[in-house]
Amino acid sequence: MHPNVLSIAGLDPSGGAGVLADIKTFAALRCHGLAAVTALTAQNTRGIAGIQIVAPQFVGAQLDALFGDIEIAAVKIGMLAEPSIVKTVAQSLGKHRAKNVVLDPLLAASSGESLASGDVAAALLQHLAPLVTLVTPNLAEAAALARAPTPTTIAEMRELAEDLHRRGFASVLVKGGHLAGATCDDALFDGARHRIFSSPRVSTPNTHGTGCTLSAAIAANLALGLDLEASVEAAKDYVAQALAKADELDVGQGPGPLHHLHRFW
Repeated sequence: MHPNVLSIAGLDPSGGAGVLADIKTFAALRCHGLAAVTALTAQNTRGIAGIQIVAPQFVGAQLDALFGDIEIAAVKIGMLAEPSIVKTVAQSLGKHRAKNVVLDPLLAASSGESLASGDVAAALLQHLAPLVTLVTPNLAEAAALARAPTPTTIAEMRELAEDLHRRGFASVLVKGGHLAGATCDDALFDGARHRIFSSPRVSTPNTHGTGCTLSAAIAANLALGLDLEASVEAAKDYVAQALAKADELDVGQGPGPLHHLHRFW
């Protein structure tokens, strides 16, 4: 049987990020993808023209409908644009005893546009942190969650991961892709020990949705029964391969998506 994995995120109609990227990732890793949409965006590879936030009550209705009918093995959370949506999602996940929850705390798009209004970072810490198996912030997101300077070294990434663990997250993966260097190094802290995951830096402009894809792949791997470290390691490998094949796609005039289905095309 193929496990069911749920994405709770926004809709990027260009297919590079959000629920569409998550669904493709789940499918590539042989999981059945489900989605609860938190926001609609008008965007392409060059940027975001507008955002329409889904009412919190309707986000909750989507989650109740899915959990009330389907056995869900893992959950990936992406764009939660308002504190009220964060609270609604947390209430639903708690009520339905969701497991293997991976949070990608998306606060801004890679092009710079804000994807959150109000103090979403504080809401994530207050409402979602106790329910999350793993949080996967990039450098700027980790700094925003911890109210700390943006890390510039692996040592500072480790310190920030420990800080976020103390603030309530069971495990933290601080993604270091924006640091300079020949490798992309991510720092995992599970409350007991640190581990650094490294992968070669792929030279491509088509990196849209890399963070979404990594967290979705981790969630899928957890659903398949891998432990946390193995899930992260396998997800890093999948993302590296998807980046290496990204130039085989021709999507738009800006940064295009990863090639999520490279294994099958």
